[in-house]
Amino acid sequence: MIELGIYLGVNEFCDILRERGLTPYKSLAIISSLILGLNAYFQSHLFTVITITALVIVVAFAELFRKKKEEAIFHLSGTVFGVIYVAWLFSHLILLMQMPNVLEPLTYKNIFGIPIRLGTSLALLPFVLTWTNDSAAFFVGRKIGKRKFFPSLSPKKTWEGVIGGAIATICAAFIYHYLYASYLSWFDCLTLGIGVGILAPIGDLVESMIKRDVKIKDAASTIPGHGGFLDRFDSLLFAAPLIYYYLRFFAVR
Repeated sequence: MIELGIYLGVNEFCDILRERGLTPYKSLAIISSLILGLNAYFQSHLFTVITITALVIVVAFAELFRKKKEEAIFHLSGTVFGVIYVAWLFSHLILLMQMPNVLEPLTYKNIFGIPIRLGTSLALLPFVLTWTNDSAAFFVGRKIGKRKFFPSLSPKKTWEGVIGGAIATICAAFIYHYLYASYLSWFDCLTLGIGVGILAPIGDLVESMIKRDVKIKDAASTIPGHGGFLDRFDSLLFAAPLIYYYLRFFAVR
């Protein structure tokens, strides 16, 4: 499923670049992105480096033979950035799911006595925190929002919404710990809640910046009622790496 998400996200990003008048190397971007996902699944860090290196060299070589040489730097950088922005960041969900293979296999029981795989619990955590943040920020901002957060990119976002979303995210982390992630300490919940509360809005703003530059409202129409894949998971792209690296080095032992 995550590989499907990577495919959809990279495909949408390349289409966005085409709306901007650029010609990214879509096939190369998709192939490289799917390989990055597989590398994450097998914990092949060396092959991840090789994949990114090969992508840069191959698209640069291909650009030499393009008939129109104008805006070559944009074709090249757009392709490589799309792969890293979507595929590499999103593949951290796979790294989270595979983390028990790096640390130790662990199955434990939650408060309902249901056996739960650590990998499943870890992979769901970014979704719970980012979606809580997005939803709470929307409702709080809609009800009491007055002070604009970043009007040049997202006129509807307010400081009240951002703060409300962060508080809700911290609460969600503690609830998730209680129901589904007993391996987290109260400090882990607080840190992750604050971190996601900061990075999730930034991830949303980055995608808004890209769409505003292209002058489109939605990245695509992949998900009915929600726009494209990137519209729904833009916050997750920034939150998933934060959660992975924090858990990998500071929380899960």
